[in-house]
Amino acid sequence: MTGAREPMLREITVLDEYGQRRALFIPAERPLTVFVDKRELVTLMTLGAEPELLVLGYLVNQRLITSVSEVESITVDWDVGAAAVRTRAGIADIEARTAHRVVTTGCGQGTVFGDLMSEVDGLRLPDAATARIRQSTLQAMLETMRQQDSIHRKAGSVHGCALFCGSQMLFFVEDVGRHNAIDTIAGWMALRGVQGADKTFYTTGRLTSEMVMKAAHMGVPIVVSRNGVTQMGHDLATRLGMTLFGRAANKHFLCYTGFERFDSEPIPQAATVRVVAGA
Repeated sequence: MTGAREPMLREITVLDEYGQRRALFIPAERPLTVFVDKRELVTLMTLGAEPELLVLGYLVNQRLITSVSEVESITVDWDVGAAAVRTRAGIADIEARTAHRVVTTGCGQGTVFGDLMSEVDGLRLPDAATARIRQSTLQAMLETMRQQDSIHRKAGSVHGCALFCGSQMLFFVEDVGRHNAIDTIAGWMALRGVQGADKTFYTTGRLTSEMVMKAAHMGVPIVVSRNGVTQMGHDLATRLGMTLFGRAANKHFLCYTGFERFDSEPIPQAATVRVVAGA
């Protein structure tokens, strides 16, 4: 892989409400057109933090490849905004497998090839006895994310995703869309042979059905979001036996599904004062 990188921030001048000009940073979004064996596949809008991992994870999460061993090379050239993927034996029936596109609510990239939902019943996540999370571990994760240096703090307008083992953060990436960020993590896992059974996935983005599906394909049974959960995301996680946390920031969170994986350590509620009429 080429290891291509581009600046992820661009400095511009703005005019504020006081009529003052000042400099600030914005995310440097750019298109990356992916070619597989010289066939144009898709154009992803990305920051370009880890473009090769993004492309690899995209292929994995779209079920176009099942193993990193199927890929011979990924070459990214930012001068032309292209990523060239060379496979070892080609992708069987690629035309048919990429013909059906479902446009989702994804930001940055939300197009799914084929009907991935048909694969739900074939997915198996580890049971609650072997994949669990304590409330103290969850809160340690949230504190790690609160302290994480990020492009979002400098410029906003991006999503961040991270992979944890217990309270230890293994990998963190930001991109213009949450789908790009989760695909990049999938690429990182595939390249290193990292399994998801004992991992927790964190995202700043909302948990839609596609985000839940991608986490399930990565084998990750516990997903945490700073944002909320959609109805389809909730229904799919319930069907998969996945544990979803949403609205998770500081010490606050909501566990939406998979209570059986969660070892709750409740925070004492503040005492309420009862006012008696006429007192």
